[in-house]
Amino acid sequence: MPYKYNRIIMNAVYSNLFRSFVYAAFIVLLSFCSADLSVQQETQLTGESLQAVQYSMVFIIHGDGDYVYHDTIGNEYNADEVTVEKAQAIAKQNPYAEVFIFHQKPKRHFLFFFPLKDGEFYYYRNGQLIVNESYWRDQEQSNLENELEYYRHFRADNKNEMVNMFLYFGHEIPELGGVGYDVSYPERAFTIHNLANGMKDLTGVSSRFDIMILSTCYGGTPYTIGTLGAFSKYIIASPENLHLSYFDLTLLERLDLSSNYGDVQTFTKRFAQQAFERLSGEIQTAVSVVVYDVDQVKDYYQSVYTDYDNTLRTIRGDSRFYPATVEQCDCWDIPNFTRPSIKLGVDVFYRPARFGKAKNKNYHSGWECWKNIE
Repeated sequence: MPYKYNRIIMNAVYSNLFRSFVYAAFIVLLSFCSADLSVQQETQLTGESLQAVQYSMVFIIHGDGDYVYHDTIGNEYNADEVTVEKAQAIAKQNPYAEVFIFHQKPKRHFLFFFPLKDGEFYYYRNGQLIVNESYWRDQEQSNLENELEYYRHFRADNKNEMVNMFLYFGHEIPELGGVGYDVSYPERAFTIHNLANGMKDLTGVSSRFDIMILSTCYGGTPYTIGTLGAFSKYIIASPENLHLSYFDLTLLERLDLSSNYGDVQTFTKRFAQQAFERLSGEIQTAVSVVVYDVDQVKDYYQSVYTDYDNTLRTIRGDSRFYPATVEQCDCWDIPNFTRPSIKLGVDVFYRPARFGKAKNKNYHSGWECWKNIE
């Protein structure tokens, strides 16, 4: 066969192969980006098979950062993915609950050019998965607007009282600055103020969550509790470093607060105690888990607000990174923050580190502040 005809045939073959490849890539891209509805349809939400909802849980699990850890035998895990699995297990084991799970993922691309959706939403009702859908996280401001749309659309229209819980899992949330919290969006900021704006839209004008679980490092500061306390009656948080930023969630399985705990306050204390006991048995660093009764601690955080705010702005400016000249400490160790009301409304579970300069510190106020070490 003449060379020119052979070349024409080969070019046609390569052209067809390229078109086939592009077509296959397009199909795969659509499968990544399209909604992945679960085995049940949204229309079934009003079906007679659904039972009354007594508990509502909202999980926001931040995974757009370094959450890799290794177990004692070297196996590698992503802490955010492990938490998603735990949240799903909790959702399946609660026949009288609705559970929202939002997994905020790193930005990814297909074939280096096509952006993929960077959020995944799960909605469970009565132990059944109703919706599983990929979504775009907010590309402009970190105000959780896209997550809020899902919440507004699927939340149970329940005339009976429910126990409402909000759970956030991730790195320490900056109180000022916040640029770079999302690795995929280094110019975008996320702060306690942004989270508070999202919670305000979740709760509405006059209502509050019963329990907020802030599973991050250094969540027990006067500013954080004061800001988020407007949206929850009780807050469970750690005023110090929290190992892997995750609490034990076993008590959320098969919830029956009235029979097992009597009331919400008793449950929060038991949850904090179990989380504390689990961490104490696993790590050698300091362990602190605190329950804040928001109405009772209000006098304290309001009395120190001006001092704390001035300190925060002085030492941190507009950066999320800590200067080398300051460090976090127990508010009890700073005279301006040692007030009679510091002990009111806090249930503190604390164990000092097994080593280091603070190994003999046997008391913690439950509040975390900043001090200059120069």
